[in-house]
Amino acid sequence: MSHEKVVAVYDTAAHAEAAVEILKSAGYSAHDISITRNGNDEPTAELSEPGFWHRLFGRYISLRETSANGQTIVRGGTVVTVRVPESEVPKVIEILDACQPVDVRDRARTHGSSAALPKVVVPPPTSAANVSKDEEVVRLAEEQLIVAKRQVDAGITRVRRFSVEKPVEASVTLHDEHVEVMRRAIPDPDYMKDIDWRDETIEVTETTEQPVLNKMVRVTEEVVVRRKGSDHIETVHDTVRRQQLEVERVPAKTTKE
Repeated sequence: MSHEKVVAVYDTAAHAEAAVEILKSAGYSAHDISITRNGNDEPTAELSEPGFWHRLFGRYISLRETSANGQTIVRGGTVVTVRVPESEVPKVIEILDACQPVDVRDRARTHGSSAALPKVVVPPPTSAANVSKDEEVVRLAEEQLIVAKRQVDAGITRVRRFSVEKPVEASVTLHDEHVEVMRRAIPDPDYMKDIDWRDETIEVTETTEQPVLNKMVRVTEEVVVRRKGSDHIETVHDTVRRQQLEVERVPAKTTKE
């Protein structure tokens, strides 16, 4: 996969930092984004050298443009460089343009005057227009809405396992054996011949059943906890500014005689 380097120059660090934050929110890695400013990443002398700007923009940048960029950085400007795949270049340019970058060619044309540097033009033109001395140019700008995404916590689903007790009952049949003592008459006279006058004790054990409780554990069900993703479309609302042109012809005042 081939990569390209996209470079934008900003008059203020605030515009550059805003562009970097939008790039990060859009999913671009901070390792692929670099910021160069005066007194930070490069010494002042090197920022004024054409070779520094040729490394950023390539050999197609003119000496006047390198000089104008150097003056912009010395006066507090910032350079944002992004390394992205070739297919992502249009999207990155759109994000950088939304944060008011410097029009390099326009800055080069005005470079060298004693007046303050002109304001940033958004979006930057793809080619320099030839303006004659008899023409005045009014540029119209338009904001574009860029929607980025960021992941936030939406809450926690907690699944807790615990034990509870509930009363239960069961019926069981119990067997008892008890001793029963009965007396009955003996009408047969022959028993009178075998009388035993010794003392005698007879013991008979009685039995009874009692319930014995045991518990058996079995697994009744299982609960599977997993995270399932879904997509939804959400419409966001905002306003963007767009400059319009109004042409009014004012007739010359006539002098009454």
